Amino acid sequence: MAEHGPRTVAVIPARGGSKQVPRKNVQRVGGVPLVERAVRAASSADGIDLVVVSTDDDEIAAIAEAAGARVVRRPAEIAGDTATSESAILHALDALEDDGTPVDVVAFLQATSPFIPSDALAAAVAEVRADRADSVFAAHETYGFLWRDDEQGAAVAVNHDAAHRPRRQDREPHLLETGAFYVFRADGFRESRHRFFGRIRAARVPEWTAIEIDDADQLRIARALAALHDSAPSIPVRAVVTDFDGVHTDDTAIVDADGGERVRVSREDGMGVSLLRRAGIPMLILSTEVNPVVRARADKLRVPVLHGIDDKESALRSWAEQNAVALADIAYLGNDVNDLPAMRIVGWPVAVADAHPLVREEARVVLTRRGGDGAVRELVERVLSS
Repeated sequence: MAEHGPRTVAVIPARGGSKQVPRKNVQRVGGVPLVERAVRAASSADGIDLVVVSTDDDEIAAIAEAAGARVVRRPAEIAGDTATSESAILHALDALEDDGTPVDVVAFLQATSPFIPSDALAAAVAEVRADRADSVFAAHETYGFLWRDDEQGAAVAVNHDAAHRPRRQDREPHLLETGAFYVFRADGFRESRHRFFGRIRAARVPEWTAIEIDDADQLRIARALAALHDSAPSIPVRAVVTDFDGVHTDDTAIVDADGGERVRVSREDGMGVSLLRRAGIPMLILSTEVNPVVRARADKLRVPVLHGIDDKESALRSWAEQNAVALADIAYLGNDVNDLPAMRIVGWPVAVADAHPLVREEARVVLTRRGGDGAVRELVERVLSS
């Protein structure tokens, strides 16, 4: 947070409605709701004094407040499909100033951009605060050849001569606006009622950060990118909950002639659970499996177990309440689609390396170890390292 200079406020418009992706602003990327990712990016940027989320939605408001943002309730007349972001920003500025919070510089962030680089945002804020620019926007360099269709449907070159194809190194790049963030003077914005005015500059950002989520395909791409780029060496939680098959085991079973089953587990995982227990961090095994081997392994590890559970979400909510642990402070380790309801309600959904693709997409952390091959130990070590 800034200690001196113009007062800078980040404003994140996040309404509850969305047609292409229902409840878009609370969809998780890297296990974190989109609106929370935007709040974190703004909070991590030097020069920003306050983070505000403008919303008409109770769930979004709760997520934003838990992440450390101030919430401005947006009236219904500027929260529909045709409402502009500018109207939400103006309303938020009026609400802040009515509350005695004057604003000199605005950083407008879009929650639909899940990879907002805080360093580039801070640099943009510095440009406006130092009066070197009136408006700064996020953009990445592109060397693409652009075309458009004319009235007859013929392709027409836009930013190049179609008869001349220079090498990339011989071309000047263009700048493509990403939509991730815009920083501008509050007084100039009020006068122009637009995000671009006066001295305009571009803040260069990496091209991979430029994805903006407008449909389900883009959401899946963002989740895949999060697994590559989000780093979480430590996992700061107060409790650990795991599935059993495919997590403590390699998801195979040996069945004898009488129908009895045997599974393979890792002694390394057993040591990890012992270390977690010694640290006083509660652990639970939550499984749909009814085989007695689940309880036998839990007894061996000396941790509580709930097995034969069809509704993992309800069981987890109940266990968390009984143990006075907030869901946001729980890591849930899963491997298959029946784990998704439980993973979606905790702060740290975690997947083993060989988890189902849908589970990896929604995990905040994907481990490097496979189920039954040290995945539990890896999770424990990340928890203890925090």
